Amino acid sequence: VQLVESGGGLVQAGGSLRLSCVASGRTNTRYARGWFRQAPGKERQFVASINWSGDSSYYAVSVKGRFIISRDNAKNTLYLQMNSLKPEDTAVYYCAEAPYATAVTTRNEYDSWGRGTQVTVSS
Repeated sequence: VQLVESGGGLVQAGGSLRLSCVASGRTNTRYARGWFRQAPGKERQFVASINWSGDSSYYAVSVKGRFIISRDNAKNTLYLQMNSLKPEDTAVYYCAEAPYATAVTTRNEYDSWGRGTQVTVSS
């Protein structure tokens, strides 16, 4: 499967962005998907994940209440709505797929990754 993210950009603190991730190739809509992010000099960290059907999700504490993960299996697309953005949200955001039906939160459970999209939040 190939995963391609889009929707990143530069936004002021308090603003919003919506990231998208389109899957192509040998897609399997019964797989969980997630978002991770990596800031300069830091390890890639979990942001949010969603199960195959879209009715169960998990969030990192740092984004809970501000970010919303969703998916449209008919379009093979994963979304991340990011609201009330903070400068500390600045990072490259990656979407990923895990070969499980249920949502998972650990980086090493994901076996397919996109190339990422840059999100920069100015203060």
